[in-house]
Amino acid sequence: MNQPLGFQIETFQNEYLPAGATRVNAVVTVTATGGGGMPAGNRAAEVIIVDCSGSMDHSYGKLAAAKNATAAAISAVRDGVDFAVVAGTDVARMVYPVTPSLITATPANKANAVAAVQQLRAGGGTAIGTWLRLARQLFGNRDGLRHAILLTDGRDEHETPQQLDAEITASTGVYVCDCRGVGTDWEIAELRKVSSALLGTCDIVADPKDLAADFQAMTTAAMGKSVADVALRLWTPRGAAVKFVKQVAPELLDLTGRRTENGAQTGEYPTGSWGGAESRDYHICIEVAPGGLGDVMLAGRVSLVRGSGDQAEVLGQGLVKAVWTDDVVQSSKISPEVAHYTGQAELADVIQAGLAARRDGDFDTATTKLGRAVQIAAASGNEDTAKLLEGVVDVLDARTGTVRLKSAVTKADEMTLDTRSTKTSRVHKR
Repeated sequence: MNQPLGFQIETFQNEYLPAGATRVNAVVTVTATGGGGMPAGNRAAEVIIVDCSGSMDHSYGKLAAAKNATAAAISAVRDGVDFAVVAGTDVARMVYPVTPSLITATPANKANAVAAVQQLRAGGGTAIGTWLRLARQLFGNRDGLRHAILLTDGRDEHETPQQLDAEITASTGVYVCDCRGVGTDWEIAELRKVSSALLGTCDIVADPKDLAADFQAMTTAAMGKSVADVALRLWTPRGAAVKFVKQVAPELLDLTGRRTENGAQTGEYPTGSWGGAESRDYHICIEVAPGGLGDVMLAGRVSLVRGSGDQAEVLGQGLVKAVWTDDVVQSSKISPEVAHYTGQAELADVIQAGLAARRDGDFDTATTKLGRAVQIAAASGNEDTAKLLEGVVDVLDARTGTVRLKSAVTKADEMTLDTRSTKTSRVHKR
């Protein structure tokens, strides 16, 4: 029998501030333990959205690969979980079940779903907002775990950006959505906008043959979640201002604008669903009124909660402190955790800026930015990003960030680096 999911919160910071200082930074690590997956009786739902636009049939066997990937995802849905498959073109339509509803996963229903998927044909355009809307309607107002997979191979060309934004806004908080782009003709910014708002992941699958393994892994991970709708609740003292709250590991996700007020001096930031043996890091920055030398302040109280209001269940808690001192040695120390993730945020920024400059023909700026990225990746031990950078630059000296732009770069290498620029390396905790 699965053990209930437990949570541990640790706070890492240098709480000592020099006279007059007002910024308090802390990295909060939330670790889930136990919980081997969905407990009995826990409502869960999975919607798989597969692009069936005309471009899916043009090259590289993308539609056939998408069918196989969807079949793999269906096979990974646990019996008893409600699910549905949606085909996306310039409209969204049901594949299985035929009516716009969810159906309980059983061996027979999953076999029927796979059979229905194999009958898919490509044709039509791409309107991702309509896909999101149908998924939202399928999930309805149900409680429990709600997860979607969205696959596309192209740009959102058959609706306006305003229409897509409206559907993203309407779907925010309703379900979590992991997005995948297959091939190299889709728009990173579009999928990243969807995944960020819906607290999911965004990645490229450059080779369609890799889709099945990726879909199965995403679905298996979703089936491993056991607690939904979890939020970080942050209390700050009167007169304090929250500058930002960001998830910084396993990847960057700015939650600052997602705050909902929860009483005086308290706000909540959504974190989505959690499963066993999962750990995430959050960087919190609070601006407070400066204290006098020797003053000690509770600058923030961080709680992990499920539910809302006074009835919310507190799953864990940590404290953020501030102590003003004239001891230069104490106040000048930089928390290694804060420094690490500040660097990881800069790493994502300079990669994206460098690639944009390269596309614009500003090769000097591109070289400078990507060189800085190589330097940060090497210093922080982010080996995955360092390897991806080698696809677009020749590294002459990683320590100093001396690089030379490659004359020939595949679009897949460039898009993979851009898409995965927000994935971070974990800091080595003290």
